Amino acid sequence: MGVGRVMSDAKPYMAMVMLQFGFAGMYIVSVASLKRGMNHFVLVVYRNLVAAVLMAPFALIIERGVRPKMTIRIFLKIMGLAILEPVLDQNMYYMGAKLTSAGFASALVNILPAVTFLLAILLRMERIKIRSLHSQAKIAGTVFTVAGAVLMILYHGPVVQFPWSSSRHQAAAAGDAAAAAASSASSWLNGVVMLIGSCVCWSGFFVLQSNTLQSYPAELSLTALICVLGSAMSGAVALVAERRDMSAWVIGFDTRLFTVVYSGIVCSGVAYYVQGLVTRARGPVFVTAFQPLCMIITAVLGSTILKEEITLGSVIGAVIIVVGLYALIWGKGGDHDNNGKHAAATAAEKTLPLTSPPANGDDVSKHVLAGGVLVTDVEMPAVTKGVY
Repeated sequence: MGVGRVMSDAKPYMAMVMLQFGFAGMYIVSVASLKRGMNHFVLVVYRNLVAAVLMAPFALIIERGVRPKMTIRIFLKIMGLAILEPVLDQNMYYMGAKLTSAGFASALVNILPAVTFLLAILLRMERIKIRSLHSQAKIAGTVFTVAGAVLMILYHGPVVQFPWSSSRHQAAAAGDAAAAAASSASSWLNGVVMLIGSCVCWSGFFVLQSNTLQSYPAELSLTALICVLGSAMSGAVALVAERRDMSAWVIGFDTRLFTVVYSGIVCSGVAYYVQGLVTRARGPVFVTAFQPLCMIITAVLGSTILKEEITLGSVIGAVIIVVGLYALIWGKGGDHDNNGKHAAATAAEKTLPLTSPPANGDDVSKHVLAGGVLVTDVEMPAVTKGVY
Protein backbone atom coordinates (compact mmCIF):
# COMPACT_ATOMS: atom_id res chain seq x y z
CA MET A 1 0.00 0.00 0.00
CA GLY A 2 2.80 2.39 0.91
CA VAL A 3 4.75 1.66 -2.29
CA GLY A 4 1.63 2.11 -4.42
CA ARG A 5 0.89 5.45 -2.81
CA VAL A 6 4.46 6.64 -3.36
CA MET A 7 4.30 5.63 -7.02
CA SER A 8 0.95 7.39 -7.42
CA ASP A 9 2.30 10.58 -5.84
CA ALA A 10 5.43 10.41 -8.03
CA LYS A 11 3.52 10.16 -11.33
CA PRO A 12 2.95 13.92 -11.77
CA TYR A 13 6.63 14.60 -11.10
CA MET A 14 7.83 11.94 -13.52
CA ALA A 15 5.37 13.07 -16.20
CA MET A 16 6.50 16.69 -16.01
CA VAL A 17 10.22 15.79 -16.00
CA MET A 18 9.80 13.60 -19.08
CA LEU A 19 7.79 16.35 -20.74
CA GLN A 20 10.65 18.80 -20.20
CA PHE A 21 12.98 16.41 -22.03
CA GLY A 22 10.50 16.44 -24.89
CA PHE A 23 10.40 20.24 -24.96
CA ALA A 24 14.20 20.41 -24.84
CA GLY A 25 14.43 18.21 -27.92
CA MET A 26 11.91 20.42 -29.68
CA TYR A 27 13.95 23.53 -28.96
CA ILE A 28 17.06 21.94 -30.46
CA VAL A 29 15.45 20.66 -33.68
CA SER A 30 13.30 23.77 -34.19
CA VAL A 31 16.26 26.13 -33.87
CA ALA A 32 18.16 24.02 -36.37
CA SER A 33 15.23 24.20 -38.82
CA LEU A 34 14.67 27.92 -38.37
CA LYS A 35 18.35 28.57 -39.05
CA ARG A 36 17.94 26.66 -42.30
CA GLY A 37 15.22 29.04 -43.42
CA MET A 38 11.98 27.44 -42.26
CA ASN A 39 9.15 29.92 -41.72
CA HIS A 40 7.93 30.02 -38.12
CA PHE A 41 4.30 30.73 -39.13
CA VAL A 42 4.28 27.60 -41.26
CA LEU A 43 5.96 25.59 -38.49
CA VAL A 44 3.18 26.49 -36.07
CA VAL A 45 0.46 25.48 -38.56
CA TYR A 46 2.01 22.13 -39.45
CA ARG A 47 2.87 21.41 -35.82
CA ASN A 48 -0.73 21.75 -34.64
CA LEU A 49 -2.11 20.00 -37.71
CA VAL A 50 0.01 16.92 -36.97
CA ALA A 51 -1.13 17.00 -33.34
CA ALA A 52 -4.79 17.24 -34.38
CA VAL A 53 -4.50 14.26 -36.74
CA LEU A 54 -2.78 12.25 -34.00
CA MET A 55 -5.08 13.05 -31.07
CA ALA A 56 -8.50 13.17 -32.77
CA PRO A 57 -8.92 9.36 -33.26
CA PHE A 58 -7.95 8.65 -29.63
CA ALA A 59 -10.38 11.30 -28.40
CA LEU A 60 -13.25 9.97 -30.53
CA ILE A 61 -12.75 6.35 -29.44
CA ILE A 62 -11.58 6.52 -25.83
CA GLU A 63 -13.81 9.36 -24.63
CA ARG A 64 -16.86 8.47 -26.71
CA GLY A 65 -19.07 7.74 -23.71
CA VAL A 66 -17.66 10.20 -21.19
CA ARG A 67 -17.29 13.32 -23.29
CA PRO A 68 -19.41 16.15 -21.79
CA LYS A 69 -21.96 17.99 -23.86
CA MET A 70 -20.53 20.93 -25.76
CA THR A 71 -21.98 24.31 -24.84
CA ILE A 72 -21.37 27.80 -26.15
CA ARG A 73 -19.53 28.73 -22.96
CA ILE A 74 -17.20 25.73 -23.20
CA PHE A 75 -16.60 26.32 -26.91
CA LEU A 76 -15.61 29.93 -26.24
CA LYS A 77 -13.13 28.74 -23.60
CA ILE A 78 -11.62 26.28 -26.08
CA MET A 79 -11.38 29.08 -28.64
CA GLY A 80 -9.54 31.14 -26.04
CA LEU A 81 -7.14 28.27 -25.38
CA ALA A 82 -6.43 27.90 -29.09
CA ILE A 83 -5.77 31.62 -29.44
CA LEU A 84 -3.51 31.81 -26.38
CA GLU A 85 -1.26 28.82 -27.09
CA PRO A 86 -1.03 27.77 -30.78
CA VAL A 87 -1.70 31.20 -32.30
CA LEU A 88 -0.16 33.76 -29.94
CA ASP A 89 2.32 31.92 -27.73
CA GLN A 90 4.03 29.76 -30.34
CA ASN A 91 4.25 32.49 -32.97
CA MET A 92 5.53 35.10 -30.53
CA TYR A 93 8.08 32.70 -29.09
CA TYR A 94 9.54 31.83 -32.49
CA MET A 95 9.55 35.51 -33.50
CA GLY A 96 11.24 36.50 -30.24
CA ALA A 97 13.87 33.77 -30.53
CA LYS A 98 14.56 34.85 -34.10
CA LEU A 99 15.02 38.52 -33.13
CA THR A 100 17.20 37.76 -30.10
CA SER A 101 18.76 34.30 -29.80
CA ALA A 102 17.73 30.79 -28.86
CA GLY A 103 19.72 30.90 -25.61
CA PHE A 104 18.21 34.21 -24.54
CA ALA A 105 14.71 32.98 -25.38
CA SER A 106 15.04 29.73 -23.44
CA ALA A 107 16.38 31.65 -20.43
CA LEU A 108 13.64 34.27 -20.46
CA VAL A 109 10.91 31.61 -20.62
CA ASN A 110 11.85 30.74 -17.03
CA ILE A 111 9.70 33.62 -15.81
CA LEU A 112 6.73 31.39 -16.73
CA PRO A 113 6.22 29.94 -13.19
CA ALA A 114 6.32 33.42 -11.69
CA VAL A 115 3.83 34.82 -14.21
CA THR A 116 1.50 31.84 -13.72
CA PHE A 117 1.81 32.19 -9.95
CA LEU A 118 0.84 35.86 -10.11
CA LEU A 119 -2.07 35.17 -12.48
CA ALA A 120 -3.32 32.40 -10.20
CA ILE A 121 -3.21 34.78 -7.22
CA LEU A 122 -5.08 37.50 -9.12
CA LEU A 123 -7.74 35.02 -10.22
CA ARG A 124 -7.94 33.55 -6.68
CA MET A 125 -6.85 30.12 -7.88
CA GLU A 126 -3.82 30.17 -5.58
CA ARG A 127 -4.03 30.74 -1.84
CA ILE A 128 -1.34 32.68 -0.02
CA LYS A 129 -0.93 32.74 3.74
CA ILE A 130 2.03 34.88 4.70
CA ARG A 131 2.51 33.07 8.01
CA SER A 132 2.43 29.66 6.32
CA LEU A 133 5.82 28.11 5.65
CA HIS A 134 4.59 26.57 2.40
CA SER A 135 3.34 29.91 1.10
CA GLN A 136 6.66 31.50 2.02
CA ALA A 137 8.43 28.72 0.11
CA LYS A 138 6.30 29.39 -2.98
CA ILE A 139 7.06 33.11 -2.87
CA ALA A 140 10.77 32.53 -2.28
CA GLY A 141 10.88 29.92 -5.03
CA THR A 142 9.31 32.33 -7.50
CA VAL A 143 11.82 35.04 -6.60
CA PHE A 144 14.75 32.65 -6.93
CA THR A 145 13.50 31.37 -10.28
CA VAL A 146 13.25 34.85 -11.75
CA ALA A 147 16.59 35.89 -10.21
CA GLY A 148 18.35 32.89 -11.72
CA ALA A 149 16.89 33.61 -15.16
CA VAL A 150 17.89 37.28 -14.95
CA LEU A 151 21.42 36.32 -13.91
CA MET A 152 21.75 34.00 -16.90
CA ILE A 153 20.62 36.80 -19.19
CA LEU A 154 22.78 39.61 -17.78
CA TYR A 155 25.94 37.74 -16.79
CA HIS A 156 27.88 35.34 -19.03
CA GLY A 157 31.36 35.04 -17.55
CA PRO A 158 34.04 32.63 -18.73
CA VAL A 159 33.25 29.47 -20.63
CA VAL A 160 33.03 26.34 -18.48
CA GLN A 161 35.22 23.63 -20.00
CA PHE A 162 33.73 20.18 -20.53
CA PRO A 163 35.48 17.07 -21.88
CA TRP A 164 33.59 17.34 -25.16
CA SER A 165 34.46 21.04 -25.69
CA SER A 166 37.02 22.08 -28.32
CA SER A 167 38.75 25.27 -29.40
CA ARG A 168 36.91 25.20 -32.71
CA HIS A 169 33.58 25.42 -30.94
CA GLN A 170 34.92 28.17 -28.71
CA ALA A 171 35.81 30.21 -31.79
CA ALA A 172 32.36 29.58 -33.25
CA ALA A 173 30.74 30.73 -30.02
CA ALA A 174 32.85 33.89 -30.04
CA GLY A 175 31.73 34.59 -33.59
CA ASP A 176 28.07 34.11 -32.63
CA ALA A 177 28.50 36.49 -29.68
CA ALA A 178 30.00 39.13 -31.96
CA ALA A 179 27.16 38.75 -34.44
CA ALA A 180 24.60 39.06 -31.64
CA ALA A 181 26.28 42.22 -30.37
CA ALA A 182 26.07 43.73 -33.84
CA SER A 183 22.29 43.26 -34.04
CA SER A 184 20.18 46.39 -33.78
CA ALA A 185 18.90 47.44 -30.37
CA SER A 186 15.36 47.95 -31.69
CA SER A 187 15.12 44.39 -33.01
CA TRP A 188 16.46 43.02 -29.75
CA LEU A 189 13.90 45.03 -27.77
CA ASN A 190 11.09 43.83 -30.01
CA GLY A 191 12.27 40.27 -29.45
CA VAL A 192 12.22 40.74 -25.67
CA VAL A 193 8.67 42.09 -25.84
CA MET A 194 7.61 39.12 -27.98
CA LEU A 195 9.12 36.64 -25.52
CA ILE A 196 7.49 38.29 -22.52
CA GLY A 197 4.17 38.28 -24.36
CA SER A 198 4.71 34.62 -25.13
CA CYS A 199 5.19 33.82 -21.44
CA VAL A 200 2.06 35.76 -20.48
CA CYS A 201 -0.01 33.91 -23.11
CA TRP A 202 1.37 30.54 -22.05
CA SER A 203 0.58 31.27 -18.40
CA GLY A 204 -2.92 32.36 -19.36
CA PHE A 205 -3.29 29.11 -21.27
CA PHE A 206 -2.48 27.01 -18.19
CA VAL A 207 -4.86 28.99 -16.00
CA LEU A 208 -7.71 28.83 -18.55
CA GLN A 209 -7.03 25.14 -19.19
CA SER A 210 -7.41 24.43 -15.48
CA ASN A 211 -10.73 26.27 -15.45
CA THR A 212 -11.99 24.61 -18.64
CA LEU A 213 -11.27 21.10 -17.37
CA GLN A 214 -13.65 21.69 -14.47
CA SER A 215 -16.59 21.98 -16.85
CA TYR A 216 -15.19 19.82 -19.66
CA PRO A 217 -13.25 16.96 -17.96
CA ALA A 218 -12.15 15.21 -21.17
CA GLU A 219 -8.42 15.78 -21.65
CA LEU A 220 -8.07 13.98 -25.00
CA SER A 221 -11.06 15.72 -26.57
CA LEU A 222 -9.94 19.08 -25.26
CA THR A 223 -6.45 18.52 -26.68
CA ALA A 224 -7.82 17.54 -30.09
CA LEU A 225 -10.13 20.55 -30.22
CA ILE A 226 -7.35 22.95 -29.25
CA CYS A 227 -5.09 21.55 -31.98
CA VAL A 228 -7.84 21.63 -34.63
CA LEU A 229 -8.88 25.21 -33.87
CA GLY A 230 -5.26 26.25 -33.36
CA SER A 231 -4.17 24.88 -36.74
CA ALA A 232 -7.11 26.57 -38.46
CA MET A 233 -6.55 29.99 -36.87
CA SER A 234 -2.75 29.88 -37.14
CA GLY A 235 -3.21 28.83 -40.77
CA ALA A 236 -5.25 31.98 -41.40
CA VAL A 237 -2.53 34.07 -39.76
CA ALA A 238 0.16 32.37 -41.86
CA LEU A 239 -1.77 32.90 -45.10
CA VAL A 240 -2.01 36.61 -44.37
CA ALA A 241 1.61 36.93 -43.23
CA GLU A 242 3.08 34.90 -46.12
CA ARG A 243 0.62 35.79 -48.87
CA ARG A 244 3.45 36.96 -51.13
CA ASP A 245 5.64 33.90 -50.68
CA MET A 246 3.68 30.66 -50.99
CA SER A 247 6.90 28.67 -51.32
CA ALA A 248 7.27 28.95 -47.53
CA TRP A 249 4.66 26.20 -47.23
CA VAL A 250 6.86 23.66 -49.03
CA ILE A 251 8.96 21.42 -46.81
CA GLY A 252 11.06 18.42 -47.84
CA PHE A 253 12.11 15.16 -46.26
CA ASP A 254 14.73 16.78 -44.05
CA THR A 255 15.11 18.41 -40.65
CA ARG A 256 12.07 20.59 -41.26
CA LEU A 257 9.74 17.59 -41.68
CA PHE A 258 11.20 15.95 -38.57
CA THR A 259 10.68 19.19 -36.63
CA VAL A 260 7.02 19.36 -37.68
CA VAL A 261 6.28 15.74 -36.78
CA TYR A 262 8.25 15.77 -33.52
CA SER A 263 6.83 19.10 -32.35
CA GLY A 264 3.28 18.12 -33.28
CA ILE A 265 3.34 14.73 -31.55
CA VAL A 266 5.41 15.46 -28.46
CA CYS A 267 5.03 19.18 -27.77
CA SER A 268 1.45 19.79 -28.89
CA GLY A 269 -0.51 16.54 -28.77
CA VAL A 270 1.11 14.66 -25.89
CA ALA A 271 2.09 17.83 -24.02
CA TYR A 272 -1.43 19.31 -23.97
CA TYR A 273 -2.87 16.00 -22.76
CA VAL A 274 -0.27 15.41 -20.02
CA GLN A 275 -0.39 19.03 -18.88
CA GLY A 276 -4.17 18.79 -18.70
CA LEU A 277 -4.00 15.70 -16.49
CA VAL A 278 -1.40 17.20 -14.16
CA THR A 279 -3.11 20.60 -14.09
CA ARG A 280 -6.37 18.95 -13.10
CA ALA A 281 -4.61 17.08 -10.27
CA ARG A 282 -2.08 19.63 -9.01
CA GLY A 283 -2.95 23.01 -10.53
CA PRO A 284 -1.32 25.26 -13.16
CA VAL A 285 1.48 26.55 -10.92
CA PHE A 286 2.76 23.01 -10.35
CA VAL A 287 2.92 22.42 -14.12
CA THR A 288 4.85 25.59 -14.92
CA ALA A 289 7.22 25.09 -11.98
CA PHE A 290 9.07 22.48 -14.04
CA GLN A 291 9.77 24.86 -16.93
CA PRO A 292 13.29 25.81 -15.68
CA LEU A 293 14.30 22.16 -16.03
CA CYS A 294 13.78 22.46 -19.78
CA MET A 295 16.42 25.18 -19.97
CA ILE A 296 18.92 23.08 -18.03
CA ILE A 297 18.21 19.99 -20.13
CA THR A 298 18.49 22.06 -23.31
CA ALA A 299 21.87 23.40 -22.19
CA VAL A 300 23.17 19.90 -21.43
CA LEU A 301 21.83 18.38 -24.67
CA GLY A 302 23.07 21.36 -26.66
CA SER A 303 26.58 21.06 -25.27
CA THR A 304 26.54 17.31 -25.93
CA ILE A 305 24.83 17.09 -29.33
CA LEU A 306 25.42 20.51 -30.86
CA LYS A 307 28.72 21.08 -29.02
CA GLU A 308 27.48 24.38 -27.65
CA GLU A 309 29.38 25.96 -24.76
CA ILE A 310 28.07 26.80 -21.31
CA THR A 311 29.23 29.93 -19.51
CA LEU A 312 29.78 30.37 -15.79
CA GLY A 313 26.75 32.66 -15.56
CA SER A 314 24.56 29.92 -17.03
CA VAL A 315 25.80 27.41 -14.46
CA ILE A 316 25.27 29.75 -11.50
CA GLY A 317 21.87 30.81 -12.80
CA ALA A 318 20.85 27.19 -13.30
CA VAL A 319 21.77 26.35 -9.71
CA ILE A 320 19.70 29.27 -8.41
CA ILE A 321 16.79 28.23 -10.60
CA VAL A 322 16.93 24.65 -9.32
CA VAL A 323 16.83 25.94 -5.72
CA GLY A 324 13.81 28.09 -6.53
CA LEU A 325 12.20 25.22 -8.43
CA TYR A 326 12.40 22.83 -5.49
CA ALA A 327 11.18 25.52 -3.08
CA LEU A 328 8.15 26.20 -5.26
CA ILE A 329 7.39 22.50 -5.73
CA TRP A 330 7.77 21.90 -1.97
CA GLY A 331 5.31 24.70 -1.28
CA LYS A 332 2.84 23.27 -3.79
CA GLY A 333 3.33 19.81 -2.33
CA GLY A 334 2.32 21.14 1.06
CA ASP A 335 -0.86 22.59 -0.41
CA HIS A 336 -1.63 19.25 -2.02
CA ASP A 337 -1.12 17.39 1.28
CA ASN A 338 -3.28 19.88 3.18
CA ASN A 339 -6.05 19.58 0.59
CA GLY A 340 -5.88 15.79 0.86
CA LYS A 341 -6.08 15.89 4.66
CA HIS A 342 -9.01 18.32 4.50
CA ALA A 343 -10.85 16.08 2.04
CA ALA A 344 -10.18 13.02 4.20
CA ALA A 345 -11.44 14.80 7.32
CA THR A 346 -14.58 15.91 5.49
CA ALA A 347 -15.21 12.39 4.25
CA ALA A 348 -14.68 11.01 7.76
CA GLU A 349 -17.20 13.44 9.20
CA LYS A 350 -19.77 12.38 6.62
CA THR A 351 -19.30 8.69 7.42
CA LEU A 352 -19.33 8.92 11.25
CA PRO A 353 -22.04 6.62 12.71
CA LEU A 354 -24.97 8.27 14.39
CA THR A 355 -25.99 7.29 17.89
CA SER A 356 -29.50 6.87 19.15
CA PRO A 357 -30.39 7.96 22.70
CA PRO A 358 -31.30 5.24 25.16
CA ALA A 359 -34.95 4.50 25.63
CA ASN A 360 -36.64 4.86 29.00
CA GLY A 361 -35.47 2.18 31.35
CA ASP A 362 -32.31 1.34 29.38
CA ASP A 363 -28.90 1.51 30.94
CA VAL A 364 -27.29 4.87 30.12
CA SER A 365 -23.96 3.06 29.79
CA LYS A 366 -25.22 1.37 26.60
CA HIS A 367 -26.24 2.85 23.31
CA VAL A 368 -26.98 1.54 19.85
CA LEU A 369 -25.14 2.69 16.74
CA ALA A 370 -27.06 3.51 13.57
CA GLY A 371 -25.95 0.17 12.12
CA GLY A 372 -27.63 -1.76 14.95
CA VAL A 373 -24.45 -2.59 16.89
CA LEU A 374 -24.70 -2.51 20.67
CA VAL A 375 -21.81 -0.78 22.39
CA THR A 376 -21.37 -0.97 26.16
CA ASP A 377 -19.39 1.02 28.70
CA VAL A 378 -19.91 4.29 26.85
CA GLU A 379 -20.71 7.15 29.17
CA MET A 380 -23.61 9.31 27.98
CA PRO A 381 -25.27 12.28 29.65
CA ALA A 382 -28.70 11.84 31.11
CA VAL A 383 -31.59 12.93 28.89
CA THR A 384 -33.93 15.48 30.42
CA LYS A 385 -37.49 15.49 29.20
CA GLY A 386 -38.41 18.49 27.21
CA VAL A 387 -34.80 19.50 26.58
CA TYR A 388 -33.18 18.45 23.28
